[in-house]
Amino acid sequence: MRKVGFFDIYVDDMDRAQGFYEALLDTTLAAMDDPNDPSVVMRVFEDDFSSHGAGGALVKMAHATPGPGGSMVYFSCEDCAVEESRAVEAGGSVVRPKFPIGDHGFVSLVMDTEGNMIGLHSTATPS
Repeated sequence: MRKVGFFDIYVDDMDRAQGFYEALLDTTLAAMDDPNDPSVVMRVFEDDFSSHGAGGALVKMAHATPGPGGSMVYFSCEDCAVEESRAVEAGGSVVRPKFPIGDHGFVSLVMDTEGNMIGLHSTATPS
């Protein structure tokens, strides 16, 4: 069983946030409905829910707002410097450039377009 089953990243502007994450991670997010609340707007990171790791979604809803200081989501990368280099062009910013975390690889910290800090993690050698 996965330690984390799913995550939400709260956003104010879904189109802007979706564009940022698609550019940053070189991926496509898909629309996802909330069957209990049609006012909730979601874009899901593709996941088959049977692999290691966790699936997740960008979520816009009335009772949740984005911002730093909450939970931290780390996206796995082959070399986090690659995704880090896309952050500014995608409308975000680099909070802390790629740095070593001992035997566990490397991390970059970036701010998305909504004010959420996220981590990028890799085990690749420094670039």
